[in-house]
Amino acid sequence: MQIKNIRKRIDSLDRAIIGLLNKRAGLSKEIGSIKRKLDKETYAPDREKEVITNIKKMNKGPMANEALNAIYREIMSSSLSLEKPLTIAYLGPQATFTHLAALHKFGSMVSYSSCDSISEVFLDVERGNSDYGVVPIENSIEGAVSHTLDMFMDSDLKICAEIMLNITHNLLANCRLKDIKKVYSKLEVFGQCRIWLQVHLPKAELIEVSSTTKAAQIASKEKNAACIASTLAAKVYDLKIIAKEIEDSPHNITRFLVISKNDVMPTKEDKTSIMFSIKDKVGALHDMLVPFKKYKINLTKIESRPSKKRAWDYYFYLDLSGHKDDSNVKKALQELDKKCKFLKILGSYPRCE
Repeated sequence: MQIKNIRKRIDSLDRAIIGLLNKRAGLSKEIGSIKRKLDKETYAPDREKEVITNIKKMNKGPMANEALNAIYREIMSSSLSLEKPLTIAYLGPQATFTHLAALHKFGSMVSYSSCDSISEVFLDVERGNSDYGVVPIENSIEGAVSHTLDMFMDSDLKICAEIMLNITHNLLANCRLKDIKKVYSKLEVFGQCRIWLQVHLPKAELIEVSSTTKAAQIASKEKNAACIASTLAAKVYDLKIIAKEIEDSPHNITRFLVISKNDVMPTKEDKTSIMFSIKDKVGALHDMLVPFKKYKINLTKIESRPSKKRAWDYYFYLDLSGHKDDSNVKKALQELDKKCKFLKILGSYPRCE
């Protein structure tokens, strides 16, 4: 009887929650109408950051912040779809980690467009076929994704958000562990799961394929075959999860960027990405970094890439703390611009926690 009474109170709360969610949705539609009249972007990373921050401040438990974030991800995804139908391009095929990152950021209520390459993601957004694109930029174990860095050289697209995704590898199959004779995955993934494979599948043949999704596709059709892929791949390709989190290192995080045609407003917790090339002289790189020390700006990443236009000519990709419109950042970038051959601000965007 006591459980029945508590459940009645839960039902009453559910009615109230649904009513409030629909009121919220109605307000989102109003905002969407105003944005269309002002020709403003539907997705506002600065507002998204504000909502998530407010939720953490308001939450007194027992529900965890991570659980509330997941709930509000879908609430905001629904709100975006009510304001305007959105399409998100991502490096595919379906069930890749980039697809997973896109879902993590935009939720299930927007449309997704799978692209065969990073270049295609950029092109899809530049042509207006998709509103935003999601591409990988670096992995905590493997390092930078050079193709993404290179694309920013010639593209006018801006970075408007970042996504941090904890990468976990899972053994998927439609047979028992002891019956597995072949395992399909990417070469890098085999390297990250080497110890587990040696212990549990020492006699299995490891076969390299182009993506974890391709591995899942093969494993779903081949007898006594398995793959190492995401849990999303298990769902999409109807595979059983034989073993979870088989990676050797638990600290495998991939950072992704959201690209669009527009700049983002400051949030006080921002990051700025820039690209520059230096003059060929002794101490040139040191001179480029002096303005950041002068104005007490923390640099979180620096990566060099060959320009591909002239032998031994390099450009540098740099992440720094702060928004390009912050006073100290603006002064540092102005001084840098005077010292370097070429400077390009790729975007300022909310820092991902």
